[in-house]
Amino acid sequence: MLFSSTIFLFYFLPFVLFCYYIPSTVKVKNRILLFFSLIFFAWAGINFTLILICSVIFNFFIGIWIERYRSKNVFIIGIVGNLALLVWFKYANFLVFNLDVVLGSFGCSFLYISKILLPIGISFYTFHSISYLIDVKNERSPAQKNIFDMALYIILFTQLVAGPIIRYNTFAPQLYGRLSNLHKFSKGIERFIIGLGKKVLIANTLARLAEESFHQDIHTMSTLLSWVGAISYTLQIYFDFSGYSDMAIGLSKMFGFDFPENFNLPYIAESVKDFWRRWHISLSSFFRDYLYFPLGGNKKGSKRTYFNLILVFFLTGLWHGANYTFIVWGIIHGFFLIVERAGFNKLLIKIPLFLRRVYTFIIVVLTWIVFRSDNITQALHYYRSLLPNGNDSKTELVASYFTMDFIVAMGVAILLAFNILNPIQAKLKRSEATFGITSTLNACFLLAVLFFSAVYLISGTYNPFIYYQF
Repeated sequence: MLFSSTIFLFYFLPFVLFCYYIPSTVKVKNRILLFFSLIFFAWAGINFTLILICSVIFNFFIGIWIERYRSKNVFIIGIVGNLALLVWFKYANFLVFNLDVVLGSFGCSFLYISKILLPIGISFYTFHSISYLIDVKNERSPAQKNIFDMALYIILFTQLVAGPIIRYNTFAPQLYGRLSNLHKFSKGIERFIIGLGKKVLIANTLARLAEESFHQDIHTMSTLLSWVGAISYTLQIYFDFSGYSDMAIGLSKMFGFDFPENFNLPYIAESVKDFWRRWHISLSSFFRDYLYFPLGGNKKGSKRTYFNLILVFFLTGLWHGANYTFIVWGIIHGFFLIVERAGFNKLLIKIPLFLRRVYTFIIVVLTWIVFRSDNITQALHYYRSLLPNGNDSKTELVASYFTMDFIVAMGVAILLAFNILNPIQAKLKRSEATFGITSTLNACFLLAVLFFSAVYLISGTYNPFIYYQF
């Protein structure tokens, strides 16, 4: 069940909110949230739900034993257990396939494993569990003694499928100490609608041309279509994932929770390092705090720092999926971080801000190509099609996709992604102080976004979700 679906919008969410606000005690509210979170997850399959419940039970007892015995071995068992679950369901087929290739080169018999289905959200709830165990081990938080409260942290439907990745020490104080009021609820609705619009009206519209460009015959594709497709995907993945994060944060506010931001205008970044301070912040900070710093960070010399960066971004790429394209994507980003750290950043700060942003955006666009490609060969062909070729006169295919919906979505996406509307927003804030009209305009705007998003969803328009697979 996706947030951007009619079932969720018109049935599931209203009913959950109705049931949630009937009782007055936080304990009962938490149990209601847990119950409906299980239903939300079970929508994808009962077997997946059983796996999730087993993961919760495992981490609940491991957390208690870590606190009770202060045993490093118990902690290692907990981390290995969580990673083993992730590796089995997400990477087993990939590992067996590559092992088959190696064995086949030596004339050995092939291994066989049936295709393993990937439980939704497994990367996110596994990292939640690991965060919990690390926080208990480092005494940032006490072990949770109530398995239902522990389960709510892992299973809460507002962030289960696609994050943000919430640290346990951020979540725990809000279990019984969160504040619910009309102001926070209204802000939650506003944030949810903005995210819904970004996902449905912008990302889904751009997805049509982006998908088409990556499914074209690369040998006959024009340079124009290649660049438009790559930029469309660059904007699609941002509005797809940031829109879903906005919906998750907005939903959480409706139930009284305050979760950290996950995006901060990444496409106006001035360097690759700055990009990773703005993109998928909860993931990059997770790897920074739980892997990069424990490995020594940048405190053990340049060579060790470079190794740490490559390892972190190798794993960042691998986290996204069992495909060499993700690994290469992560390593390329790690390489540019090393180049910037090795001295290129000193040159960057001397050039105009606009050129720094152009440099970063071009790298991001080019690396999204390998991220999106089905395999490395397709990515290489796509890169080749970006250069002038004999197909440049074939512009009719691109023109056929330049519908009014696409043009409007692309225009709005550019304005928002590059923060071009910021001066207008500043003027509106000043007009609020003078005329008091901003709140009325804002309400009309949100109603329009909700209306058109609902129309698009009811009409059954293309509604993919990129990060659903991770």
